[in-house]
Amino acid sequence: MSGDGNQIDQFDHLFLSIAQHHPQGASQLLDTFVSFLSRKTDFFTGGDEGAWEKLVMSTFRKYETVSRKKHESELKERREREAAKKAAAAKKLEEEKIKPAEITELTDAEAEKLQAELDAKKTAEAPDGEGVAPEKIEEDEDASEVGKLKPNIGNGCDLDKYKWTQTLQDVEVRIPLKVNFRAKQKDLVVNLTKKHLTCGIKGQPPIVDDDFPHEIKLEESTWVIEDGHTLLFNLEKINKMNWWSKLVLSDPEISTRKINPEPSKLSDLDGETRGLVEKMMYDQRQKELGLPTSDEQKKQDVIKKFMEQHPEMDFSKCKFN
Repeated sequence: MSGDGNQIDQFDHLFLSIAQHHPQGASQLLDTFVSFLSRKTDFFTGGDEGAWEKLVMSTFRKYETVSRKKHESELKERREREAAKKAAAAKKLEEEKIKPAEITELTDAEAEKLQAELDAKKTAEAPDGEGVAPEKIEEDEDASEVGKLKPNIGNGCDLDKYKWTQTLQDVEVRIPLKVNFRAKQKDLVVNLTKKHLTCGIKGQPPIVDDDFPHEIKLEESTWVIEDGHTLLFNLEKINKMNWWSKLVLSDPEISTRKINPEPSKLSDLDGETRGLVEKMMYDQRQKELGLPTSDEQKKQDVIKKFMEQHPEMDFSKCKFN
């Protein structure tokens, strides 16, 4: 079941981007999608009469159940927070021995501040490493690696202003807006080009204003406002055989040698690309061990075979690069 969820979630940023162009809300978005099915597919005519209606109703009922369960869970959490708030007030009353008439509940702003502090503490203690300051490489056989940062769990870096992760295909950037309201597009300044990103809150200094180390495919890159408090960018790489060592030029550099792509992701690549990626990973491991790369090994094998075929020749003074 979790696998299906992951497959669905991967399109969220795309659907959110499309939804931004439908100011009238869900009805307009649904109308656009059904129109697409009508014009570009045989959804209504390709099956038995009424089959499309059964499929639509069963799908909507399925996600109605999911949505109601989520709503009930959120209501339950809200009631628990209210109960905890009242319990805290009662405890404070008991400890300070004040009269009931003097009890004052937390304001919404105070409650949000307290929740933010709790969330920050929870993030800092996260077991998967999220929220932990990036670790510098202190020792390495390659002196050029010393001082670089170790990649985070997503092969990117967790910085003060934002967090970024990457695959060979794309880069994902999450930028907390740190505002006390739900930000909308009109509240932001976002300028994305093939080589540069500028973004931030209108009237404030930009959060990011710098060049990328490599060009992106602009027409395939998207950005959305997530939950009103986070800017989410998905940047499509042009060079899909290259790991980025930083998001923008002013960032500290991560060690791309320490990147460890998930094996499951390699299976998603086409045969030729997968072969190139596996060769790149093999050569990287060989270099780390001080051994010849695949190309160097091929050259050595050719030379060895030639020497075996010509034992009468003296190769003792030859230098092979």
